[in-house]
Amino acid sequence: MFSSVLVANRGEIALRVMRTAKAMGLRTIAVYSDADRHAWHVAAADEAVHIGGAAAADSYLRIEAIIEAARRTGAEAIHPGYGFLSERAAFAEACAAAGIVFVGPPPAAIRAMGLKDAAKAIVGKAGVPVVPGYQGDDQSVETLTRESARIGYPVLIKAVAGGGGKGMRKVESEADFAKALEGAQREARAAFGDDRVLVEKFVTNPRHVEVQVFADAHGHAIHLFERDCSLQRRHQKVIEEAPAPGMTEETRTAMGEAAVQAAKAIGYRGAGTVEFIADGTGGLRPDGFFFMEMNTRLQVEHPVTEAITGLDLVELQFRVAAGERLPPQSAISLNGHAIEARLYAEDPAKNFLPSIGTLRRLGLPSSGVRIDAGVREGDAVTMFYDPMIAKVIAHGGTRDEARLKLARAMESVEIAGVKTNAAFVARCLRHAAFAAGDIDTGFIDRNLKALAPKPGAASPEDLALAAKGVILAASPEIRGPWDIHDGFRIGGDGHDLVRFADGEAVLRRSAVTVGDTTFALDAALSGNRLTGTLNGASFDIWFEQAGGTVTLIRNGETRTLALFDPFDVEDSGAGAGGDILAPMPGKIIQILAEPGQAVRKGAPLAVLEAMKMEHTLTAPADAKVAEILARPGDQVSEGALLVRFAAGA
Repeated sequence: MFSSVLVANRGEIALRVMRTAKAMGLRTIAVYSDADRHAWHVAAADEAVHIGGAAAADSYLRIEAIIEAARRTGAEAIHPGYGFLSERAAFAEACAAAGIVFVGPPPAAIRAMGLKDAAKAIVGKAGVPVVPGYQGDDQSVETLTRESARIGYPVLIKAVAGGGGKGMRKVESEADFAKALEGAQREARAAFGDDRVLVEKFVTNPRHVEVQVFADAHGHAIHLFERDCSLQRRHQKVIEEAPAPGMTEETRTAMGEAAVQAAKAIGYRGAGTVEFIADGTGGLRPDGFFFMEMNTRLQVEHPVTEAITGLDLVELQFRVAAGERLPPQSAISLNGHAIEARLYAEDPAKNFLPSIGTLRRLGLPSSGVRIDAGVREGDAVTMFYDPMIAKVIAHGGTRDEARLKLARAMESVEIAGVKTNAAFVARCLRHAAFAAGDIDTGFIDRNLKALAPKPGAASPEDLALAAKGVILAASPEIRGPWDIHDGFRIGGDGHDLVRFADGEAVLRRSAVTVGDTTFALDAALSGNRLTGTLNGASFDIWFEQAGGTVTLIRNGETRTLALFDPFDVEDSGAGAGGDILAPMPGKIIQILAEPGQAVRKGAPLAVLEAMKMEHTLTAPADAKVAEILARPGDQVSEGALLVRFAAGA
């Protein structure tokens, strides 16, 4: 076994790898960019090396800088984590050339699975079922359109070198194909430097089921059962679980054997995941699944496999990389059920737009679940990297036990400074269809209104709690009778009044009235904790008053209420008429309108690239474009005016 390892990654996965490395007695080396100088993974490592600028291309994707960092620190091995260079054959080769152990598969295996079209041809020859489609070299619009018609709509366009949902588009009809192809190719070119695509049949009622495989250097390969990753949005996973709901032993055996076949077909070594698309119509069947791709690395969702097998997958990676043998398939057993949720800095009510900012509050569950986090309170979520804050994993004897445990954990999340999907995930877990195991990749889209309701006016409960907090915060210390806000007045019925933009609350002793509703409310404020009872039900929520706003965090959801300001007159100038502003910092990829053009509500106007994804900005209403204030290639800040509409149009 080697004695030191450099982790060529950042955030949550860097910390995860280092945790196991330290438990095995290995010295750990971190690398970091300008943006990550004070990051958690840097502080946690035994040694850390600066490798470049904030953008990934200037740091975490610089092979020569990482190899040099390994040389300088005497690292005997490099673990790539996932993302970044984890599936770059050139990186594995550079490690070998420098005499450093690459904790991953051989370069040839990475190349074999790196291109989806070639991968399907290889595994197809090995007897693994594949989805009908076109993976040819002719990338002309005419050929791709013709082949899509032959396959039959709906079809899925996928980047040949893709992953993570980038360069992927579902197309319902031939009329939509050319536009979808252009977007997929552009996104693939930006993400992977390769705009080639393949087209395959879109499977009805698709279930995304993947199998964790391991292979050693002695020709032995095993599988560690399956994971269901069907709950996705924008082709990115939100909730993963193991085993897959409704999986039969017959189908599990068939899928596991197919995954092992795929690994052996390319001379695999280390940890990998073989991803299948299954037709969920009529349940999971031995003849109803097809190979999609193989990820030649550790997966984000590996903790659910660890929970049901009792194995440390990172430790297995280290041992295989050091030449040790894997246990036999018969030694691997399945115990209970595990579910993982990805806690993202994003706004589900705004089409999951990523959210950036400083984590003024980061309260994560402290018991009953596993937390794999990559940030600490006070850290910033920036535009440069993936917006995942943490992974929350629950394990139980049954699926229901794990599901409810995770739902409660997500409802206890407290985060201020960025928007999160915590409450959204909790709603998914408690949805009747999810509870029944009635899931597929369209689950979130079908139930989006219930899972991610648009924000409305503050509820009476929120107004009551916020008002009580405001009054208590006004007198943090009781020095005399004048500091006690109990509604007492000489000669009359005294009260306190707190006015918000969404309404007002009247406080009398232990009661608060909001509109026609009166609540029995007793509370105390200590620091940022507002505790007490509301109509007899106890609560413990996070409270913050800063300037003209009040922030409450309860049930995994952050609510911000604006205090009423009689001098705050709404600006009727630029931007008030629905002009298009940049929702976050990013790069303008495409401008889709021109001055003088009349556009309909929902018409695409610009494409903004931020946090690894493209975001299409659309017209909020029928209007006439007066001015375009950005060009393709421009880097814009949050709130920058991009498109101005003509007045009165």
